[in-house]
Formats: sequence, structure tokens, C-alpha cells
Amino acid sequence: MNTKTNLFSNTKNDATAGLVVFLIAVPLCLGIALACGAPLIAGINAGIVGGIVIGFLSKSNLSVSGPAAGLTAIVATAITALGSFEVFLCAVMVAGLIQFILGVLKAGSISNYFPSNVIEGMLAAIGVIIILKELPHAVGYDKDNMGDFFFIEASGENTFSAILNSVNFLHPGAIVVALVSLAVLIIWQRPALKKIQWLPGGLAAVLAGVLVNELFRMTGSNWAISAKHMVHLPTPSSFGEYLQQYTLPDFRGFANPHVWQTGLIIAIVASIETLLCIEATDKLDPLKRYTSGNAELRAQGIGNLICGLIGALPVTSVIVRSSANINAGARTKLSTMVHGTLLLVCVAFIPKLLNHIPLASLAAILIITGYRLCNPAVFKHMWKEGGFNQFAPFIITVVAVVLTDLLKGVALGLVVSVFFILRNNMRIPYYYSRSSYTNKDLIKIVLAQEVSFLNKASIKRTLDKLPENSSVIIDASQTEYIDFDVLDIIRDFADSKATAKNINISLEGFKNVYNVPKTASDKDVISSLLDINEVPKRSAGDHKKLLKQLGIE
Repeated sequence: MNTKTNLFSNTKNDATAGLVVFLIAVPLCLGIALACGAPLIAGINAGIVGGIVIGFLSKSNLSVSGPAAGLTAIVATAITALGSFEVFLCAVMVAGLIQFILGVLKAGSISNYFPSNVIEGMLAAIGVIIILKELPHAVGYDKDNMGDFFFIEASGENTFSAILNSVNFLHPGAIVVALVSLAVLIIWQRPALKKIQWLPGGLAAVLAGVLVNELFRMTGSNWAISAKHMVHLPTPSSFGEYLQQYTLPDFRGFANPHVWQTGLIIAIVASIETLLCIEATDKLDPLKRYTSGNAELRAQGIGNLICGLIGALPVTSVIVRSSANINAGARTKLSTMVHGTLLLVCVAFIPKLLNHIPLASLAAILIITGYRLCNPAVFKHMWKEGGFNQFAPFIITVVAVVLTDLLKGVALGLVVSVFFILRNNMRIPYYYSRSSYTNKDLIKIVLAQEVSFLNKASIKRTLDKLPENSSVIIDASQTEYIDFDVLDIIRDFADSKATAKNINISLEGFKNVYNVPKTASDKDVISSLLDINEVPKRSAGDHKKLLKQLGIE
């Protein structure tokens, strides 16, 4: 496998992938800006900074940054609370500064603590969301804001009601364009078309959608798609008018404490979302490369500082565009830089051409992208390979992200994943082997690698129920950590309870720092049973089996 990451090692595919991502990014940037109540150009500017500046500075080969749906509610509320977009831009600069400092302090390592089942669940959920959100656009119902990834949409509908409501607004032309675009995307992967696959499927789908709609328009068909169902970019009549779309921050805002509070909130949310997306993008990378979270935070921080300075929305790494980038054949960060450059050039010089692209064509591209993320094979793999303990956090993350939003869903998935980790830890404090004679037992308890306070109850019950006159070996040679409370129980048992019940005990493998009592060796305990002339009944297993034998469970 070719693992070269030189910027120009995959120029042709990276350039075409950048073009596909650019076409997808245009409506997303505009839709998020609209949802935030910000100037439309602020969304485009954020995409430009995310593509060119962060694309250049980032160590990620495939991540695409831009305005994020996950920040929509925060940004919309902050603009209203701070009184103006110009003051809000100061908060964006504060967020960028905080992110840069977090990167310098190496806070990016937090991404290493997200379980893979939660990351896989997030990816699958995003795939489901993309499909659900794009179905209305595919049939010509464009009321909700493109890029709004919350269950409750800015239009007041929720994800499912928008789909049901779209039935009342079916547009035959949009449906045909979406179906044609989907067909092109599916057929384009066939080996028979290998000779023309130098043209990316996403771009071919867009061109097919534009041609179909132009055919409707030229024939005077009622199926022709109107401007409200197409990409809509601002079209300034002069360069001066174009420059007037940029907004500079009101630097007096730095004197407002609420600006700093807002900046801190944006920095935290944007950083978490970026680290999640970077982790997910690395999982999707065909070359399986690793991205430093610390370097990414520094790049994002510089990017957001520039966003605040030129009048752009705050940016994060965005999984929708990143996954579309990968699916389009990108292999280096040249693709995200191409996408940012195209945003800059086309918005400045040829916005009218882009306004001929039907949203239904872009919906088709995103539906295919979504399907690849939530392919049924992913669900089957998680169940088959991980079992219930891995599948439960995975599926709960999927459902929670779909029904709430990215951060809330991932947070719930993390809680569930931690619950299962603690549950498993609590249920496996030790393994045992037991030799049962008529009047005596030899029980060897081998403690687990980690014995936490959650194991306290089961170990206490086991020691309290050990039969009188038995011989017990507690082996900690494989244990790295024993909680203080558990050690206290073992010490108390060895010092007093074992003597009271005439139990011959041996404590083996305990570290000196644990300060356990001196006892007989395991060899002495075993040798004391050698004169018993009978074959014992033997058993072994986990702690639940022993507790059941002792009459506890």
C-alpha cells in the first residue's frame, strides 16, 4: 500500500476530491450561516479559512475544517446576547487563542480516551443523520437549514416530521435529478466505467443533475427546478461590493466579560468536536495514518483567530466534509486546500455559475456518503466482534446522536461505555480453583489485574463465607493495582477472621508497599493437605461460580 503523504503525491485525485468537497461545502457554509443569524458571507469565509489556512497548518491529511453545525445554537444565542455580530467576532478570536494554548499545553491527548465503540457509533449516527436530513432535499423540500445536525431543526420541525412533511411538497424535477445523480454515483463505480473514472463520481453526479434540470428548463417543463431549490451564493456586482460583505470585529468587545465567557464555551465545544472528528477521520483513512490532537488544536486556534479577524464563523474539523473528501479519493491535505481555494475564487468571481447546481444533486452525494458511514455491515461487525458489551454503547451512541446532537449523543455513549467497563470490572475481581475434601478445602484465589473499590463487596462476601478449617491462598502476583479498601479487608481477614475460623491462609505476590501480614507460604499450605487420602472434587472459574458454591449467590 502506498503510504506517501507528500503534498503533491496524489495531485489529480486530490484536486478532483477538493472540487467535490467544495460543491458540498457551499450549501453547508451558507446554511449554517443562515441558521446562526450571521451574514451569509461569514459561512463562506469560514470555509475558506478552514480549507486554506487550517488545511495548510494541520497535520491531518484528510480532515476538512469549516463552519460546524454543532456550534449553531451557541453562535446564534451568542450573537443575540452580545448585541451584534461584530462583538461576537471578538469571542471567536478569544476561542482561537484558547484553542492554541490548549494545543501548546498538549490537551489534545484527550481524544485517546474516547472508546472505539463510541467513535464507531458517532460515525454510523452521522451517516444516518445525513440520509435523514438529505431525504427532504432530494424530493425538493428545502425549508430546513442545510447543515443543521440537531434533531430539532431551526425551522421548528424535527428530523422525522420534516421527512413526513416533505411528502406534501414533492417536486418531480428534484426527485428526477436526485435519482439520476444517485444512479450516476452507483454506476460510476462499475469496472466497465474504469476508463472514465478519472472524473470523480461526485462531480459527474452534479453535472448530470445540472444537465437534467437545464433540459427541463429549455423544454419549458413544469419540472424545472427554480432558484430556491438550488445553491444560492451572494452575487456582488463589483469588487467593492464584494469587499463590503466582509465584517471586521468591534475590538471594544474585548472589554465585555461575556465575550470571554462565550469564547471559552466555543473553544471547549469546538475543541471536543474537532478531536472527535479527527479521531473518526483517522479511522476512515485508507492509509491508517495518525493525526496529533495537539497539532490540530494549534492549527484550529490560528484558524479561529483569523476567522474572528475577517468576519467568519468559528470553525471545527467537520466529519461530513471529511468523509466526503475520503470517499472522493483524497489522500493528502492538498484536497482541503483546493476546496478552500475554490471557495475563495468562485465566490469572488463566478458565483452565478454555482447557482445552477440543484440541491437535490448535492443531497444525492451526501446520501451515498451517509450510507457508507452507516452501512449495515458496520452494525453486524460491532455485534459479531464486540458482543453485547461493545454493541450496547455503540447502538446507544447512534440513537442518542440521531435524536439529540453530536456532543450530547457522544457524551451519553461515553457514560454507557464507562458503565459497562465498571460493570465488567466489578464482576471479575478474581478467578479461583478449588479442591474439596470431606472435611477440608483448598481454595486458591487469583486476583484480577485491577482490583478497584467496585470489587470490595464481592471480595468481602467471599472471605466472610470461606468454610472453617479450610486452606486459602490469595495470589496477587498478576495484579497491578489493588484499592486501599480491598487491601484493608484482606489484612483484617488475615489478622483476625482467618484465625477465628481456623483457616490456614497464604498471601502470595503482594507488593511490599501493600504492607500485608506475613503468612505461611503457598507451598506450606498445600503440603499440609498431602496426607489426606482421598481424591478431592475439583472446580474452577470466575468469582460468580465460587460465590454460588459458598451459598452467597
